[in-house]
Amino acid sequence: MDEKLNIYEDKMTKSLNNLKEEYAGIRAGRANPHILDKLRVDYYGTPTPIQQVANVSVPEARMIQIQPWEPNMVKEIEKAIQTSDIGINPTNDGKMIRLVFPELTEDRRKELVKDVKKKGEQCKVAVRNIRRDANEAFKKQIKANEISEDEEKQLLDEVQKLTDKFIGEVDKTIDEKSQEILTV
Repeated sequence: MDEKLNIYEDKMTKSLNNLKEEYAGIRAGRANPHILDKLRVDYYGTPTPIQQVANVSVPEARMIQIQPWEPNMVKEIEKAIQTSDIGINPTNDGKMIRLVFPELTEDRRKELVKDVKKKGEQCKVAVRNIRRDANEAFKKQIKANEISEDEEKQLLDEVQKLTDKFIGEVDKTIDEKSQEILTV
């Protein structure tokens, strides 16, 4: 593949990976420790990921257990969870914190699927914007006589193929996450 295309393929890959990370944070009725990935706790004045100050485990399908390595971190972790947008109230027994995930209602599942599709559409728009940027860059190169018309045509075709491939990946990712959410 042409190195002129690598930049755009990397950008499209980053967009897709970003979408997958966002999907990891959407809970589907089961306990998923990745919903804690973006949370930070104040660890001696430094915002630190929960996974670096505690042991995070999933003892049951709908429960996450957080056991801080230092007992004084229980309150900090609890506060971080309460002020986040996770939407689950933590319970703590002084030594560890438990997050119990309620069973999702059908309406909530449908809402989550809409959100999944919206995020997917945003990713598709990002991929199409990258394609547009690539096409504009190639048109500038032909005006500056840096590439021939044949090369331009070939590059435009390759960018379109890349775009189609990534749009297909996004659709597949949307379908997988939607199925996961709708599965009771």
